[in-house]
Amino acid sequence: MRMLDAARELFLERGYGATALQEVADRAGVAVQTIYFTFGTKRVLLKELADVAIAGDQEPVSTMDRPWFRDALAAETAADQLRLHVRGTRGILDRVAPILEMLRAAALADPQIAALWDGEADPRFTIHAAAARSLVTKPGVRAGSDAGYVADVLFGLLSPELYLVLVRDRGWSPESWERWALDTLSGQLCAP
Repeated sequence: MRMLDAARELFLERGYGATALQEVADRAGVAVQTIYFTFGTKRVLLKELADVAIAGDQEPVSTMDRPWFRDALAAETAADQLRLHVRGTRGILDRVAPILEMLRAAALADPQIAALWDGEADPRFTIHAAAARSLVTKPGVRAGSDAGYVADVLFGLLSPELYLVLVRDRGWSPESWERWALDTLSGQLCAP
């Protein structure tokens, strides 16, 4: 984890392209060969950094198999599911949003970085679509809501871009963002 922490700090401070693996090794207190042995390349190190930011740990467990997501799907009402889904999503956004711009810049500068995720459906949409399919079956969902519409609303309102606008740019606390997101989604997706 020290290597990932060092990479995250340096990539955010200097940018992905301007950071050498030797600098990551020095900051982590390991030999550069340890980084090559563990990750192989700087690109793979960046992908692992993004994957750990999303998951919150290094366990090879997909988001849809995480306890917070399973608990949200198992909630008895639409309101309870939304509350748990927004809280779990906030945890991810707290970790991912700060590195989002760096990841985008790195992918623009190096097409092989974008290729690390090629062929995958947008994982954020996949998560929200699964939540939407569950939500529309729950008591308390707004009449006439279909899973496609609900997935789009979740995807848009729970986006890292909107999170950054409100938390970083406008100075909201993550707790204020969570309350706002839940209130807004409840108004859109739950029966009055």
